[in-house]
Order: sequence, then C-alpha cells, then structure tokens
Amino acid sequence: MIETSTGLILRTRPLTDTSLIVHWLTEDLGRLATVAKGARRSKSPFAGKLDLFYLARFSFQRSRRSELHQLREADLQKTHAVLRRDMQALQQASYCAALVEQTTETETPVPAIYTLMNGVLGQLCNHGPQAQTVPAFELKLLAELGLQPDLEKEKLKPDLRQILRVLHEGDWAKISKLKLATAQLAALNRFLGGFMVYHLGKVPAGRERTAG
Repeated sequence: MIETSTGLILRTRPLTDTSLIVHWLTEDLGRLATVAKGARRSKSPFAGKLDLFYLARFSFQRSRRSELHQLREADLQKTHAVLRRDMQALQQASYCAALVEQTTETETPVPAIYTLMNGVLGQLCNHGPQAQTVPAFELKLLAELGLQPDLEKEKLKPDLRQILRVLHEGDWAKISKLKLATAQLAALNRFLGGFMVYHLGKVPAGRERTAG
C-alpha cells in the first residue's frame, strides 16, 4: 500500500554507497524513517530533493517488518536555503530537530509539534539566528509535552519571569523583537537547561552553541 504525506527532513544518513535513510517529521504520521534507494546516485530521481530541513510531499511503501519504509517519490516544496548559508542558524535548527527526536515517539501524530518545527525554521530564515529563538522553542515544546514550568511557583526574578512568559505565549514576530541583556540570557539558559535535564533526563548535544 502506498501512503503519502508532507514532511520536514530532520536527518539523513547513508545506508549503502547508493542509498539514503531519510528521517521525516510529518503532521499526520509523526516521525518516520524511509529508505531512498539509489538516492546517492547522480542521476537518481531523488537528486536535489532530499536534504536537511527540506519540506516535501512524499510517498512511501510501508514495511511490514520494520519501521524503515521504502520512499517512492518526493516532490520538493521548500528548501529553507538560508540554513545552508548561516552556520549559526543551522546549529539552532539542528538542535531543535534533535530535541523533537528525543521527546517524541516514532509514527505517533504530533501536529502541534510539526507546526512548531515549521515555525522555528521560518523564524530562522526570516530573522536569522537570535539568542531568544532556541529558549522560545524549548518553552513551546515543553508546553506541547505538558511539561511547561509553572511561572507562578518557580522562584524567579520578575524580569526573568516576564521574559519566560513572552517566549512561551508570544508569536514568532513578537519574540524576534525581544531584546535580552547578557545577564538575562545567561539566567534564562541556566533555568531552562536545568529544568529540561530534570524533566527530560538530558538535552541534545550542542545546546551551548545555539545561544549566539
């Protein structure tokens, strides 16, 4: 049976000299992995269509024996090209993707998290990497997981509590205008880092490189 979906590519890795494993985040099917046979050949029909953070409409043949399915077609819709020109933006996007992979189960629909991931990629492409982007993503993801901090009960300075509230509740346009002092940013990252380690057990590698 052939199935179709639209998804973001969160990660790719070689399977053989000619084939590629592609990890997708979709709205309706959640995270899933596909094998793109022959995708590493220069004349493959997948050439130029399967790269990190590409958005594509794709079809696949579901495997009966594993969670690794066969990719049949991919129709590229968006490349988020800015991420290939800005290393800091790419690092922030990669960290967000790793956090999604850590906190979600495979093949379980996560429409709000799919929307959130699309939103942060749009933010990075439109405004470039900003120090507040990753903390905002972390807070919004924690909220979708039901793990958001209770800002009234946490022992926080008033300015940090207000920053956390804006990052949690604000849209990306509002968040992009937020100006943080160095001390505020350090306090924000300390709080969120400790909070996530307590509730998630760990955070993906490279978080310290995303602050800008």
